[in-house]
Amino acid sequence: MLRIAKEALTFDDVLLVPAHSTVLPNTADLSTQLTKTIRLNIPMLSAAMDTVTEARLAIALAQEGGIGFIHKNMSIERQAEEVRRVKKHESGVVTDPQTVL
Repeated sequence: MLRIAKEALTFDDVLLVPAHSTVLPNTADLSTQLTKTIRLNIPMLSAAMDTVTEARLAIALAQEGGIGFIHKNMSIERQAEEVRRVKKHESGVVTDPQTVL
């Protein structure tokens, strides 16, 4: 069921005044619930635009706790391959090595 927020703020609605704070950066919780089953560690997601998000950015965002949306301006097969690359990515592991003989 779609829920509509009663109040929402945009960037121009908020002003942060520099001042002393007792909040320590490592204790601040920036996580947010994107869907019922997806919780992001940082409230960061990418635009599903062909000049913005493909597998490389989606992987980088996922490594930091965000999410990237693969754009649709490509064939279905290519979209599936981009999603496959993101899902199969293992940090620091070469999963498809190229060898020269």
